[in-house]
Amino acid sequence: MRIGELARRTGVSERSLRYYEKQGLVTAERTPGGHRDYPEAAVDRVIRIQELFAAGLCSSKIAQLLPCMRDTDGRPSTIATPQLVADLGVERERIDRMISDLMRSREVLDEVIDAASAPA
Repeated sequence: MRIGELARRTGVSERSLRYYEKQGLVTAERTPGGHRDYPEAAVDRVIRIQELFAAGLCSSKIAQLLPCMRDTDGRPSTIATPQLVADLGVERERIDRMISDLMRSREVLDEVIDAASAPA
């Protein structure tokens, strides 16, 4: 499929898809006219990349991780290294800290909202 169709099917801009390709996150064959031609599996791959970016991983970490993941079911493949697993544990701890910070912020906002909406 062409880059425009991949962008439409995944909700990712063509610019981002070119960036993903430059970073080695996705690959495309080239037509005789020089257009990118992505395989059907690129849809799942791009969605997975978006999920990993949303989790706060950088493109270099995603590039390390993708070969260890199966796009169709998302489970790890047998080539995940112990170092990669350890690195991902660190990322998970970082996300847990962010969630805790956000929950504390929400509690503060709830207190302010309650105080501001209480009858005088």
